[in-house]
Amino acid sequence: MDKRRTVEVRKTTIFVIVINGLQIAMMAVILVLVFMGHARTLTRTSGRVLAVIAALIVSSGAYFDIRDALNTRSLLLRSEDMDSTIRNMAAMNNSLRAQRHDFLNHLQVVYSLIEMQDYAEANRYIEQVYGKIHALSRAMKTANPAVNALLQVKLAAAEKAGIPVTLEILSDWRELPLEGWEMCKVLSNLIDNALEKLAETSGERRLRIRLEEDLHGYRFDIANNGSPIPPELQESIFQPGFTTKGSGHGMGLYIARSTLTRAGGTLTVHSDERETVFSGTLPKAMPPQE
Repeated sequence: MDKRRTVEVRKTTIFVIVINGLQIAMMAVILVLVFMGHARTLTRTSGRVLAVIAALIVSSGAYFDIRDALNTRSLLLRSEDMDSTIRNMAAMNNSLRAQRHDFLNHLQVVYSLIEMQDYAEANRYIEQVYGKIHALSRAMKTANPAVNALLQVKLAAAEKAGIPVTLEILSDWRELPLEGWEMCKVLSNLIDNALEKLAETSGERRLRIRLEEDLHGYRFDIANNGSPIPPELQESIFQPGFTTKGSGHGMGLYIARSTLTRAGGTLTVHSDERETVFSGTLPKAMPPQE
């Protein structure tokens, strides 16, 4: 979606909500004035009837407008999340295509080095090529293409920032109860939060990502050794709008937890001087929708 159009839709929905909210408030004031006897130009009966009818019309219209605006905003946010997932998958696809394109060239170089009996150089070349292939392939161990694409993009971002990542994928997450793009939204917010913490950390930096499952459901841990979260703030960080930064909206952790909670899952945090670990769970079946 075009960024300009996205901004216009956001502004429109906010405008509709605010204006209709004011309409309801103004109609409430008119009702109070009429029933308190301040509207002298109307007879008591006709004034009350008109006021009630007008209030019903305006209030019902405002209610539906606000409901539609909130639905539109929700659809817009979902569209943005899906767009982000598509971009991640496109980036991973481009990386795979580049590897396939270069593979024959690599074989030719190795073959030439072996023919010249330069085995040491051939070994070094193979190690370099293997390292590049391994960096991409280690993120492609789940059965969910969207999750694979997200992990590949985040690993590349961590590598660019000079942050070592330990990735442990102990399950293929084949039958997640969440849509792939929704799971990506959760993981993306948590990994981005960890990378931001580590960007502010001096000395050794570590990011650990672990995906697994058991008989009851799916689990994951996102851990970093950045500055710890004070105990008194470890629940507040999941509240909407809470942030310790000078900028930002403080919605990432709230979105991550609420997304898992709607699917019957959990998101908790444990933080001490050694590391901060966000642990999430998902049951193997979605809870019944009310």
